[in-house]
Amino acid sequence: MTALTLSTSSAATVRADAVVVGVAKGAKGVVVAPGAEAVDKAFGGKLAAVLETLGASGAEGEVTKLPAADGLKAPVVLAVGLGEAPGKDDGYDNEALRRAAGSAARALTGSKKAGFALPVEDAEAAAAVSEGALLGAYSFTAYRSNGNGQNAKGGKKNDAKSAPLAEVALLGTKPRDKEFKAAAERSQALAAEINRARDLINMPPNDLDPKAFAAEAQAAAKEFGLKVEVLDEKALKKGGYGGLLGVGQGAEAPPRLVRIAHTHAKATKTLALVGKGITYDSGGISLKPAGHNETMKCDMSGAAAVFAAVVAAARLGLEVNVTGWLALAENMPSGSATRPGDVLTMYSGKTVEVLNTDAEGRLVLADALTRASEETPDAIVDVATLTGAMVLALGNRTFGIMANDDAFRTSVHEIAEEVGEQSWPMPMPSELRKGMDSPVADIANMGERMGGGLVAGLFLKEFVGEGITWAHLDIAGPAFHEGAPWGYTPKGGTGSAVRTLVRLAERTAAGDLG
Repeated sequence: MTALTLSTSSAATVRADAVVVGVAKGAKGVVVAPGAEAVDKAFGGKLAAVLETLGASGAEGEVTKLPAADGLKAPVVLAVGLGEAPGKDDGYDNEALRRAAGSAARALTGSKKAGFALPVEDAEAAAAVSEGALLGAYSFTAYRSNGNGQNAKGGKKNDAKSAPLAEVALLGTKPRDKEFKAAAERSQALAAEINRARDLINMPPNDLDPKAFAAEAQAAAKEFGLKVEVLDEKALKKGGYGGLLGVGQGAEAPPRLVRIAHTHAKATKTLALVGKGITYDSGGISLKPAGHNETMKCDMSGAAAVFAAVVAAARLGLEVNVTGWLALAENMPSGSATRPGDVLTMYSGKTVEVLNTDAEGRLVLADALTRASEETPDAIVDVATLTGAMVLALGNRTFGIMANDDAFRTSVHEIAEEVGEQSWPMPMPSELRKGMDSPVADIANMGERMGGGLVAGLFLKEFVGEGITWAHLDIAGPAFHEGAPWGYTPKGGTGSAVRTLVRLAERTAAGDLG
């Protein structure tokens, strides 16, 4: 992973392959952002004019490279756009800093070191720049060959020109200041875990089936002192986990339920996180149409986010108990697969009529939610790439939040916005529940087509323990990015919801959620 250092060096004196400065869109043209004063001085106070001549406007994510002027140690200056310049008494938004740092890091692929001279007036801004740079520098190259038929898995290193930026030096900071040091350490741990989630999401399904995913959790548990328990197909059958078994029975790779937990001796609160982990989703007998299967390795993004968040809580030593439940299965069509019309008996004892085998995520989550509820945590949050309906409602960059408690839903939404993850609170209309009435079972796994994302949330609510505060994050839109990279968001797995879950754990540890 890219290294991060705090540096007191100025943008003029740092020895690096490039120095990164920020520019913004002012009322009269390009404005040079704080942190770039030394670079502007080297250009005779005309850095903005030079950049405008090169076509720069200061727009968000815009990158302009130019040769350094005399007096600068770095040979290249990279100016990155921060968007609209703030008012006289306002600072730059943290998310703008995060995205700009990510754009700059991506543009410096193949470089050994870059000095980031973006506005870092306090530790919070420094954390945003650090996160953006470390996340922007991410790349998934494990399966890329070097023209010799061997890839990184075969022991060969990838081409240096395509390697991520090796080191980020955050300029104008205070290396000995407790707040800055803590911000840097948190950013490194958080970025490492988000990138862990991205790696898992990007891994091809022939290498990441439920058993392999469980092994990843066991390895991390050993490394970071976490408690882990894996229920295999025999244990699932003995325990009556009909949802997990029903979804996974058509695949050769059997399902797993993984419990991975961070505990702290001083903790007074427990947060349970439940993740949908469909390592590949063909739709089962209700087969997905052509054009909808190619990215379905990402249907375990919720479980990846939960896994990463639990490890991050351990790395940060949070004074809260965080238990992750990874509901892992592969949804495949075969002679043994669950059929539309079958009835499953869930872990809770409720029966579910399966009307569509492609509505499988709610079935594995239902079992995990019931099991998590047995431990009576203070709150449960599930995370899932659950419905295409949520994507239609909110687009590709925003996840939906549903909950059985309005105040908790508001808190989760505020936390997500605070950490830079786009989200929106969604309702749970009681009238949609009737559409899931079944003539043969307690409930059906499908209801009305309109409002399908809300129907799915109502289904999950049925399996949350009585009196337990619960929220549901449908990350179907932002979990996997198919377009060109932007900001700190790469093509492929994004690690959506990890930042929200970690900040929720931090708030819970601090007692800020009541």
